[in-house]
Amino acid sequence: MTPKEVLEFAKKNNVVMVDMKFIDFPGIWQNFSVPISELEKESFEEGFGFDGSSIRGWQAINASDMLVIPDPKTAILDPFREYPTLSLVCNIADPITKEFYSRDPRYISQKAINYLSSTGIADTAFFGPEAEFFIFDDVRYNQTSNSGYYHVDSVEGIWNSGRAENPNLGYKPRHKEGYFPVSPTDTMEDLRTEMVMVMQKCGIRVEAQHHEVATAGQGEIDMRFSPLVEMADNLMLFKYIIKNIAKKYNKSATFMPKPLFGDNGSGMHTHQSLWKNGKPLFAGSEYAGLSEMALHYIGGILKHSPALAAITNPTTNSYKRLVPGFEAPVNLAYSARNRSAAIRIPMYTQSPKAKRCEVRYPDPSCNPYLAFAALLMAGLDGIENKINPGEPLDKDLYDLEPEELASVPQMPGSLDEALDNLEADHDFLLKGDVFTEDALMTWINYKRDNEVDALRLRPHPYEFFMYYDI
Repeated sequence: MTPKEVLEFAKKNNVVMVDMKFIDFPGIWQNFSVPISELEKESFEEGFGFDGSSIRGWQAINASDMLVIPDPKTAILDPFREYPTLSLVCNIADPITKEFYSRDPRYISQKAINYLSSTGIADTAFFGPEAEFFIFDDVRYNQTSNSGYYHVDSVEGIWNSGRAENPNLGYKPRHKEGYFPVSPTDTMEDLRTEMVMVMQKCGIRVEAQHHEVATAGQGEIDMRFSPLVEMADNLMLFKYIIKNIAKKYNKSATFMPKPLFGDNGSGMHTHQSLWKNGKPLFAGSEYAGLSEMALHYIGGILKHSPALAAITNPTTNSYKRLVPGFEAPVNLAYSARNRSAAIRIPMYTQSPKAKRCEVRYPDPSCNPYLAFAALLMAGLDGIENKINPGEPLDKDLYDLEPEELASVPQMPGSLDEALDNLEADHDFLLKGDVFTEDALMTWINYKRDNEVDALRLRPHPYEFFMYYDI
């Protein structure tokens, strides 16, 4: 929509409030609202003021004034507000220079697409994330100087198979057996369908929904691929809808990568392809029907994956999922159909339009604007420098002999290690001023100070089990 069309849309739908949504540095939607009378055509250029010093990783208090600039193309009716509310996704700008803010993740993703176009390689980068999540019935956690615990529960949890539920009907998916029995074992079918219906009403095209592998309400809803920035917008709306529909039924949805011990975590397999002038560029006569360009794109991602991990898997909890020998694809290899490789080439169809690579290690705790931009920049570095991805590995990587596995590079084992890799390898992200040195160093320092060190300073409950009697 244009600004004029947004105003007409608001009038037609009797809108009374306008909700300005924007994303903070770590990846959480923020918002404030203004009465519809405050929204004018000029607002889409002049924006609205707010305090940037209160947003994580952004401005100092002595330079806190900032602007949100609403994007008219993102206008929808918020599906959860009691009063008719127009929702607008915004960029961030400096109130004096009116320049867009270099630490605004959405602006970074827009610069990545501008850089792609400037190279002449392609004009569109399609992304299709498969964000998994859990839906719990009860969530409790606390940390004090002398105690720390968490407790999550679900009516589906296999640990409740012996609980007195008056009656307990016994249909609870066992660990790693949630993919995907019908109801009554799957209790979330109608809940996920309502989520899909709201997504479609908001303009998100959905391809499928289903229970995922883990017990306790793990699910997945697959969106159809979209251009990079649009997909990042959609993923934030996707999370917003899932969390609010869950809350409507007194449940809690989380995109935390590893909330349960002993069962699968939540990943976000991310499909990618490049197009130019409406034609796909990843189809060809090379391995698995790929083009040489696609193989170079894969080579760039494999080369930079240890650094990318700090952005695509940006929490300390991410590395409870990325553990060698378990379900996550930590081995930096590519393969057709093989889900144990870090990058898979889906083989469901041989249509040139469907040729893509699927990067399997990201998780849904990431900031999608930063993650998608970083993956694109790594792939473009591979194309520009003709990086050879090596030979594909079509074996089950978990069954390789130790000496054979030793030659396969692996993802970092911790957020701290990933941040070290990003600090050492980030020149590819600086091309076209997509990521700035300031933005990357702010990210690295924020993660070290507020997450890595914060966790390192605190005793873990399991340490008492292992060490108290020493």
